[in-house]
Amino acid sequence: MKTEERIVIEVAAALERETSVNLHRFPLYLGFADGALTIEGEVENIMAKKRALELAAAVPGVAGIIDRIRLVPATQMEDGEIRDHVCTALLAENLLAPCAIWAIVKGKPEVVRETDGAIGSIEVEVTDGAVVLNGAVSSLSAKRLAGVLAWWVPGSRDVVNGLEVSPPEEDNDDEVVDAVRLVLEKDPFVNAAQIRVGCRNFSVNLEGLVKTEAQRQMAEADAWYVFRVDRVVNLLQVEE
Repeated sequence: MKTEERIVIEVAAALERETSVNLHRFPLYLGFADGALTIEGEVENIMAKKRALELAAAVPGVAGIIDRIRLVPATQMEDGEIRDHVCTALLAENLLAPCAIWAIVKGKPEVVRETDGAIGSIEVEVTDGAVVLNGAVSSLSAKRLAGVLAWWVPGSRDVVNGLEVSPPEEDNDDEVVDAVRLVLEKDPFVNAAQIRVGCRNFSVNLEGLVKTEAQRQMAEADAWYVFRVDRVVNLLQVEE
């Protein structure tokens, strides 16, 4: 058996065993060339996407991954509508107020907000439901929050967070905890005060009480949306 075939078979087997990845309802298509594995298809939520990528990356011989996994959107939207919603969300966020914002429309930048003495800028481009954020922001928390705001738009199928942090900051578990707490506080459907957040090696733990199973799932999704979060252990309990 060729190495390429072995790798594809091992990745497929790992995905089949993963309960969050429903290959029967949402099949993923695999290809391998020049050390890079291509994964393409739709999944039902962010956890399935990140788990699929993590499992594939762990297979020996996979030196890189071409990620073409997209989420099934909660609401069908055209690219321009998604872009407008993302820009509106960025405009409304106080943490991003110093940033200039640009919409990339048919490959050309259009001004959404210019500020005197802008500290950073964010470019928003959407192609086939996938949001791409480029530019620079002043902190890791700002980068992560911008990405989550893009994920929260119901038509978004993917978010590629290419924002740079200037000046650079060292990333670590404490930065992730700060970002997850910030995101939970921003989510109007979650009571962040009742949730404790921990993180080790970019794996997030959620503990505490929530009122409904829906809130429990939303809190977990919020944590998964955060840039560089590799795993979420949801220990939240639903109040009886």
